[in-house]
Amino acid sequence: MKACCGGPSRRRWLHLAATLAAGAAAPALRAAPGDLPRARATPGGVLLLALGAAPGRPLAWQGDVPVLVLGDAGGWTAVLGVPLDAATGQAALRLQGDGLPATLDYAISPHRYAEQRLKVAPGHVDLSPEALARHARERAHQATLVARFSQPLPASLRMQAPVPGPRSSSFGLRRVFNGQPRSPHSGMDIAAPTGTPVRAPLAGEVVDAADYFFNGNTVWMDHGGGLLSMLCHLSRIDVQPGQAVQAGDRLGAVGATGRATGPHLHWSVSLNRAMVDPALFLDPP
Repeated sequence: MKACCGGPSRRRWLHLAATLAAGAAAPALRAAPGDLPRARATPGGVLLLALGAAPGRPLAWQGDVPVLVLGDAGGWTAVLGVPLDAATGQAALRLQGDGLPATLDYAISPHRYAEQRLKVAPGHVDLSPEALARHARERAHQATLVARFSQPLPASLRMQAPVPGPRSSSFGLRRVFNGQPRSPHSGMDIAAPTGTPVRAPLAGEVVDAADYFFNGNTVWMDHGGGLLSMLCHLSRIDVQPGQAVQAGDRLGAVGATGRATGPHLHWSVSLNRAMVDPALFLDPP
């Protein structure tokens, strides 16, 4: 028997469309070039796709995932995060808006990230069944966080580094432990002494503050429109879920909690559920 009104999946889609349409009716947001991240059309990068003029904010999806659209009636831009495991070549964005095509094609170029091969004690890479079960629960929970698409949309996408210091490991680095490949590094590591204040890279809401197996003491921030930050390995957390913070507000302090070999901050940025290079959101050095 078919479910009424197209079933739960269709009802969820209609609810999402209504939520995004409400954002389209909100005051227009001018996306000046200085407010946007730097574009890099590669896995782990960000695409800035010009959609053209339309009277209201268009809706955009990559597959079934909503995509952030900024601008005004004179010109809209889709800001699309590209997953690290994205296939290179042609892809298409699905659109809905007055005078716009149903799809917009774009291309993803290959990018070679560095690789690091390490030999370590087996206990550092082979997890116990209990640790694996905990990690699976935490991964499922974090998937619900990156799936958020909240209002209001961010006024600017340019961020400030959450802590000063040298970057001790690059985004996208592929590590191979004892011949076993691991997932590429999905954030930026910044070396800093324990206790160094960690500050919000952009205004938003704290949506999670907890201790994770790999990440240690962690704060998740929702900046709006599918853009989130994750800050890990903290020695202390000074905020709580539901708290609104401005860029530069203190979130906690640098530490070495979780699976860390020394004090540093791991900072990840997620855009439309894709972990992307945080450096693209910072002013060039």
